[in-house]
Amino acid sequence: MGDWLQRNIVEPGKLPLLLALAAFVLTFVITRVVTRLIRAGKGPFGNVSSGGLHVHHVVPGVVLSVVGGFGAVASGRHGVGPAAFAIVFGIGAGLVLDEFALVLHLDDVYWTEAGRKSVEVVVLTAALVGLVLVGFSPFGVNDVDQDERQGRGGVISTVVVNFLFALAVLSKGKARMAIFSVIIPLLGLIGFVRLARPDSWWARRFYRRRPRARARAALRAYHHDRRWARPRRVMGDWLGGKTDAELRSPGRG
Repeated sequence: MGDWLQRNIVEPGKLPLLLALAAFVLTFVITRVVTRLIRAGKGPFGNVSSGGLHVHHVVPGVVLSVVGGFGAVASGRHGVGPAAFAIVFGIGAGLVLDEFALVLHLDDVYWTEAGRKSVEVVVLTAALVGLVLVGFSPFGVNDVDQDERQGRGGVISTVVVNFLFALAVLSKGKARMAIFSVIIPLLGLIGFVRLARPDSWWARRFYRRRPRARARAALRAYHHDRRWARPRRVMGDWLGGKTDAELRSPGRG
């Protein structure tokens, strides 16, 4: 089965990545379904406790990620081992990133607005791995022709230039675009020529004596945030469930 998938579905050597991504997404979906059932008091599920201590699912997630990661490194590139450990790693990563906000804040913020960061990170991770799976390479190395590949200079210069664009976009306060520009360098160029976020390092450094640029940046950020606030909330509710504040708010379903 694995050989057939390698020959007909995915590029050679990418089957473990496909299995890890599938396990990662499926684990996240199942985990969110189970946690929402527990929250609603439905089904046979319940929180796991030991000696009065609530054991969050990030704990088994860390264990599975370590086992899957080291197992994949030790199992070589061929056979059933890499595929099996890739699945284990995907499951562990799904459990860990589903509680990314808890690790970030060192607090149980799962059903709060801050907890939405976990859903964003999971979606971002799945999208990036998906892009790599379909053939995109970090920093645009896939755009380097065969002659340039044979010379280290061409590859190094491509990586350095695209990295600098990604870094500049990050300094402009556009973290998501900067991350995606690592895989799709054109996004780095687009982010570089556009205005920075008004609260970014770039704006504080380069717009300090340019009041018109500061005003345009603030206006653009306002319209952007207003335009995408509702779609983000709808998507967050659909993927992660409503927050505690939304459930308590009158007039909301």
